Amino acid sequence: MELEITSYNNFFKMKGILNKRNLNVFKSEFNNVFEKVNALTISIENIEWMDKYGVTALAELHYEALSKNKKMSIIGLGCKDLYEHFKSDFAA
Repeated sequence: MELEITSYNNFFKMKGILNKRNLNVFKSEFNNVFEKVNALTISIENIEWMDKYGVTALAELHYEALSKNKKMSIIGLGCKDLYEHFKSDFAA
């Protein structure tokens, strides 16, 4: 399954698989997003699987939000690897 991203205002729904092969879809959708919005919500409820490149892409978007003093929320019970990444980042 490919990656689908739909949006309404500053709410984005991701569906499918986020991996190295389709990372360009993710990056083009979120390129300069914080120039347009102050807060962003991404639902990963329908993400079936994500590789390390997908996890890194979401982490980089999160760090961009922090550096630009913007708000970003990731919601849904999608990918366990993503939660493990952020859990280990904030546990230190």
